[in-house]
Amino acid sequence: MSRLLHVDSGPYAPPAPARELTAVSADGARLHVEVHGPDNAPAVVLAHGWTCSTAFWAAQIRELAADHRVIAYDQRGHGRSPASPACSTDALADDLEAVLTATLAPGERAVIAGHSMGGMTVMAASGRAVFRAHTAAVLLCSTGSSQLVASSTVVPLRPGRLRTWLTRRILGSRAPLGPVTPLARRILKYGTMGPGSAPHMVEACARIVHACPRKVRHTWSNVLDLLDLDHGVRELDVPTAVVVGTADRLTPPVQARALAAALPHCLGLTELPGIGHMTPVEAPELVGAKIRELAGAHIHVVTEESA
Repeated sequence: MSRLLHVDSGPYAPPAPARELTAVSADGARLHVEVHGPDNAPAVVLAHGWTCSTAFWAAQIRELAADHRVIAYDQRGHGRSPASPACSTDALADDLEAVLTATLAPGERAVIAGHSMGGMTVMAASGRAVFRAHTAAVLLCSTGSSQLVASSTVVPLRPGRLRTWLTRRILGSRAPLGPVTPLARRILKYGTMGPGSAPHMVEACARIVHACPRKVRHTWSNVLDLLDLDHGVRELDVPTAVVVGTADRLTPPVQARALAAALPHCLGLTELPGIGHMTPVEAPELVGAKIRELAGAHIHVVTEESA
């Protein structure tokens, strides 16, 4: 792809991985995986959202890799993972299982952080044996389990059929995003980020989102439109923290509150004033600290119990 896939300088420029590998999913889909940090350190797995890539987690990777083994992968069709005709929540769960199997030792558990569609990936996999065997704790960032289009506030109208119809048309558009222009930045900031987001944050997100092929963007938008993972929330019985921005238009706080109420082992809901949907970019220190806190509290406990 000729366009720049991410910013190449500053805090959101992706650091070079210690190693790269390819995980093969149940249907043969090939997934690009990066591993950062020491091999013998506590493991963290990062699952990005719709239209994003491993580059979205650059700030967390940079901070956590000093003393954690950070595993990040591109969802199918995103980043360096080839597109696949199979796009579904089951495929997302299969892919996460493949990554866990390829990167973690038998019995090893990790903290799994999922943003947006990455959080939905976690919910889709929550009942799977491989997921349960390898998960110590979870961080859900800016995500939801159902009724995504109806609850979105991207279109500034009262809730109802008209708003839902317009939102579906906007999010499911087949139109190319084109180059990253000042207008494109303003549109992306309005739809996905808080009003106070700094220009370098907007630029980082715009580069990543605009690099996503439009066919991939459209195909996955249909999956998200029909999403129903409420059962997956109820089966996610590991310690789970939830983070959302109060200015999130794509998965508003009502979604996060529903998750917190339904999770069997919720560690709490953090609502970030003025932050939009792109929490790992807009609030990088807080998201990194939440992951670090979960790893410190739960990975060593699991290891001691299984020793």
